[in-house]
Amino acid sequence: YLRGRDENTERGNWTSKKEYILSMIGYAVGLGNIWRFPYLAYKNGGGAFLIPYFVMLVVVGIPLFFLESAFGQFCSQGPVNVWRAVPLIQGTGVAMVVVSLIVSIYYNVIIAYSLYYMFASMQCPLPWSGCSSCDGSNCSTTPEGANLKCNYSGEIKAPTSDPISGICENSSCSSIQTPSELYWDNVALQRSGGLDETGPVVWHLALCLLLTSILVTAALIRGIKSSGKVVYFTATFPYVVIVILLIRGVTLEGAKDGIDFYIGSQSNLTKLTEVQVWKDAATQIFYSLSIGWGGLMALASYNNFHNNVFKDSFVVTLTNAGTSVLAGFAIFSILGHMAHIYKTPVSKVVKEGFGLAFIAYPDALSKLPISPLWSILFFFMLLTVGLDSQFAGIEVITTCLLDAFPTVFKSKHALLTVTLCSILYLLGLPCVTRAGIYWVTLIDQFVASWVLLFLVLLEIIAISYIYGGNRFIKDIEMMIGMKTSTFWLWWRACWFFISPCIIFLLISSLVYFEPPNYGGIPYPDWGMTLGWCMIAFVLMWIPVVAGYKLIKAKGNPWKRLKSLCSPSEEWHPYLDVHRGERYSEERCHRRNNSKNKAEVNLNVISSSWL
Repeated sequence: YLRGRDENTERGNWTSKKEYILSMIGYAVGLGNIWRFPYLAYKNGGGAFLIPYFVMLVVVGIPLFFLESAFGQFCSQGPVNVWRAVPLIQGTGVAMVVVSLIVSIYYNVIIAYSLYYMFASMQCPLPWSGCSSCDGSNCSTTPEGANLKCNYSGEIKAPTSDPISGICENSSCSSIQTPSELYWDNVALQRSGGLDETGPVVWHLALCLLLTSILVTAALIRGIKSSGKVVYFTATFPYVVIVILLIRGVTLEGAKDGIDFYIGSQSNLTKLTEVQVWKDAATQIFYSLSIGWGGLMALASYNNFHNNVFKDSFVVTLTNAGTSVLAGFAIFSILGHMAHIYKTPVSKVVKEGFGLAFIAYPDALSKLPISPLWSILFFFMLLTVGLDSQFAGIEVITTCLLDAFPTVFKSKHALLTVTLCSILYLLGLPCVTRAGIYWVTLIDQFVASWVLLFLVLLEIIAISYIYGGNRFIKDIEMMIGMKTSTFWLWWRACWFFISPCIIFLLISSLVYFEPPNYGGIPYPDWGMTLGWCMIAFVLMWIPVVAGYKLIKAKGNPWKRLKSLCSPSEEWHPYLDVHRGERYSEERCHRRNNSKNKAEVNLNVISSSWL
């Protein structure tokens, strides 16, 4: 990396290796590390869960992270153009971009939630620290009986209130909720009774969503040249907050019980015999490392050609795993303190997903001295962690557009970024209505789940078996230098057998698919249909692109298929200086000439016989 000078002047490169590493860490370390991993560890045997987690990291996480990063770096192209290696599968790259687009919509909304709570924390006492007059008998300062199901006109409803007028709705609800639960449902979300009760836009969330979009636009206005500078703060600050919260947490009374519950003596090794534990570990690896989203290829495509992508893969994946474990200590030490205050088991205050981030943990923070300070730090950490992942998600889309239409967008990168972020804001508005949380959950459950496993399975089969794993290894050696056959033994085993088998088993678990719900409220039939339509919209690009290319190819059906399973003439390192003998233009020219001569000779022989 030469400062002030790009190796690839047409596409640009990272200004320094640090910017790439921090961007990759920021992309990999996301909200799932903060709220998903600790809950999965608690649910699946505590410390025992680390065994399947690190096994899956070794046999699936690191090999696939290395594969995707090397794939993008070799040809300096995004997740669509990299499939010049196997043109028949190029629809997989398009599907990855579509996934990133859809996920970016609801990820923007989650960041807006964090932004709203950060602003709400700037008051003392915290607004969710106690029951208000509107909460009435439905509010309790203990987590006992926090059941969200309420009987209202024979339907399942969530209690709502108007935060401006203070008028309570659905007052016949008899369930008991903590102040933090009521604040999340009634004030922050103003949640309706289901997906089919959209209601008006929640304007404080809409404004936070707008501010989030402005922050993302400002960071990406000059592509990696501006986002690479922002990540110096956004990728490192969360670690400062995690350490601060950890130090504060372990000094609190009851913290030992929380840590013991998380990863201590209550670890249940018998859980290792359950298939679900291993499935949760594998899906957490995919989710937290962002494998199959296209972002790893997009970010790696801006590396210098001879960058040691092998070493980088270990640095990022191990940092990601360490962050998950460290965040778990910080989270459960404070939840242990809350359990001590409530005089209740830790299991009574543990929530999953949104419940942990926006209900249980804010409730715990409200019990600390100088609670607004800790609350501001926590939600600012969620904000920065979310922004990092959002940067990479949008970079996937812009990279593919720039690669596809370089002459159109190269000089208009700022306009492209502003337009894209504006579109994402408008598409995100349904997610900040009173039914917004149902939309967010629907997208998360359908688009950001097993669909990614299917895309990764196609990806690894295409690279290992169609393009050729040995050929791909030679491509990697062109970048990082020659390695011994012993060195590649493990990677061949993972790419050819272990990883594909594990992914296939995960996909096969779809037979146990359960319809999603939020807060016990089921989705209407049209909502479920919409979820499956989103999946179809993602996956349809694979056969559509393959069919289009088969139609455009020349020759008989077998010849067309064979040509599309072979690398195109445009598949090679981006710069001539890196192509060497294997990908030199002269060699390609000679190969094409010899191919044409063979066809001519064959035609002459055929005509003579006729």
